[in-house]
Amino acid sequence: MEFFHKHTQVPPERGDLLISEPFLPDPNFERSVVYLCEHDDNGSFGFVLNQKSQVNLDEVIEEVNDAKAPVFVGGPVERNTLHYLHRSEQLGDDSKEIMNGIMWGVNFENLLYSVNTKIIDLSDIKFFVGYSGWSPGQLEEELKANSWIVYKSAGKELVFDTDSKELWKIAMNDLGGKYKMMSNYPSDPRLN
Repeated sequence: MEFFHKHTQVPPERGDLLISEPFLPDPNFERSVVYLCEHDDNGSFGFVLNQKSQVNLDEVIEEVNDAKAPVFVGGPVERNTLHYLHRSEQLGDDSKEIMNGIMWGVNFENLLYSVNTKIIDLSDIKFFVGYSGWSPGQLEEELKANSWIVYKSAGKELVFDTDSKELWKIAMNDLGGKYKMMSNYPSDPRLN
């Protein structure tokens, strides 16, 4: 059964998705899908993939020429910082590969040049203000409380190509079993 390959009870790792349980009470993470960039003894961090902000990149960085790429709210931590995930080899060697060809960060000047000269397709990069972070042991406690569902080894298609409005439901459906059923729960259980 496909479900057992994608969701297991093993601890999360870099490159996994954290999918919020349907009724998670934290408004920062309601129906969120977080791409986990780091998870070790020092803590964990990642970016919420499906909370689009109200602004585009050219409204956040004035040095960018008419780049209408959406900017996502990566999480509640340091919302005055800009981060990016990408899947382009055109951006150089100073990116850190997370997993499956998904890279994090790049030299900012190289990024500006690549965006302004259109060397990189904007569909190959995802921008975030802020990030999601957990102190050592915090994520494990949240997993024990069933706040998150782990989706193992997310691919580039889910991270870059899936409609952000549908990502939570698509990921839950993809897990199958009880998660497929949970994907149809209303946001407000009183509406059930």
